[in-house]
Amino acid sequence: MASNTDVLSDLETKSPQKNKPVTPKTMTEKIADKLYWLMRSAIIFNIIMLFFPAFNPVRVSENINKNMSLFSCALSYESMLSTFKATLRRQEYLEPAFKSLSFCAVIIVIAAVIAAIGGCMSLGNKKLKKFGLIFSFAAGAVELAGVIPIKSIVQNLANQSAAAGKFEAMKLTYPIANIVLIAIAAIMMIISVANFFLIPRVKKSDTFEMEPRFQLFLMMLPIIALAFVFSYLPLYGWRYAFFEYQAGETLSMDTFVGFKWFTSLFQNAATKRDIVTVLKNTLAMSGLGILTSWVPMAFAIFLSEIKNTHFRQIVQTFTTIPNFISWVLVYAIAIAIFSTDGFINTMLNSFNPDGTPVTTNYLMSNSHMWLKMLAWGLWKGVGWSAIIYIASISGIDQGLYEAATVDGAGRFAKMWYITVPELIPTFCVLLLMSIANILSNGMEQYLVFSNAVNRESIQVLDLYVYNLGLGNGLIPLSTVIGMVKSVISVILLFAANGVSKAIRGESIV
Repeated sequence: MASNTDVLSDLETKSPQKNKPVTPKTMTEKIADKLYWLMRSAIIFNIIMLFFPAFNPVRVSENINKNMSLFSCALSYESMLSTFKATLRRQEYLEPAFKSLSFCAVIIVIAAVIAAIGGCMSLGNKKLKKFGLIFSFAAGAVELAGVIPIKSIVQNLANQSAAAGKFEAMKLTYPIANIVLIAIAAIMMIISVANFFLIPRVKKSDTFEMEPRFQLFLMMLPIIALAFVFSYLPLYGWRYAFFEYQAGETLSMDTFVGFKWFTSLFQNAATKRDIVTVLKNTLAMSGLGILTSWVPMAFAIFLSEIKNTHFRQIVQTFTTIPNFISWVLVYAIAIAIFSTDGFINTMLNSFNPDGTPVTTNYLMSNSHMWLKMLAWGLWKGVGWSAIIYIASISGIDQGLYEAATVDGAGRFAKMWYITVPELIPTFCVLLLMSIANILSNGMEQYLVFSNAVNRESIQVLDLYVYNLGLGNGLIPLSTVIGMVKSVISVILLFAANGVSKAIRGESIV
């Protein structure tokens, strides 16, 4: 049997890119590469402009919601009209004008997509680059077709609003983003034409090719973009921690308070008492979760030992389904079982000989709240968490089990000496992630189960931030606590990673 190294060597030998001689680039190709970097930067900035309200070229009036991005305007022109005053909304000339603005936004978005395609093609070989120049030039032309009419639309709005006596109320303006987009479109078109002549002619027999590293980069690009949008872009909201902010107001230097909210965490006695209680609940529930983190692995091991395939699939399906049930529905199930007139009390009343009704409300009770939340969490997530271990078990070399059988090992001996050691690396990685997220144990579960009786025992850090920000309106203070939690989580991740590297010689970062 050939080893993995031999197989990789054969693939590298057969790869057409490995066999092709590397020819040095000419001066014109080097210039074209530098121009490509400029065009790619313009394309990336063009895409970013789609989602930032400050770069919205169709926000031609201050009455338009300043939080609307170009992408939002492209989705619906009614969103732009909705922020106007009722008197302005009744003007007949507004609707066609804003339909035109929305259409311009759609054209600019399409141009950005075409430009992105051309930018991706610029990472290929000469033939692919040549073909991509067509897309880049077309993107510039389409973008100009979407940007240039905006000025005439603004002028028409100004003339019509002036004739209607509403010019001052319209608060018209010409966004500077239009000039930026015109410049980007010009850069794409000029560079496309220049590189078309700078890149040498290609043979008709040449094929479209791209280096594997660029192929992998383009495959990862959507994931990188999603991570940026949902993980890093929200960090822009940390600025609220430095202002005296109330919901609906704007941020300005008049409301800048520096580190006031940071110091209030330690100076306010009530806040300190609440944070101590919340941290106790958070660390206790997360600690119980870490102590029971072996349960999904044990469940996966025993599940894999079921020889009846159909029965194993049924068990795995029924234990995975609860993960897809919302916590609201889980709470509805809890009410049906543990409320005053739930299943348990009904059953106890049916067996009660003296006829005294049992009216215990287990959900309102504050006793053993941490264990109750742990039990509900395990019921909901153990099947789903076991999937990664089941996948790891399927990757274990079956020769190890065959050798153990020859040596006389039983089923439990195979599990203990083969399956468990093979799953330890996966368990350690998940354990490190759990330690890093020890302050982030979610909010939904504790929100639906919380009430006036058990609030002191069930309120965790995420729920406290939610109640503090949206419930009490202290958005700056809740932002500060969220910032501190994120920083501590990162520190814990690197600390746990360092301990793992020192003990096991392996790390995840």
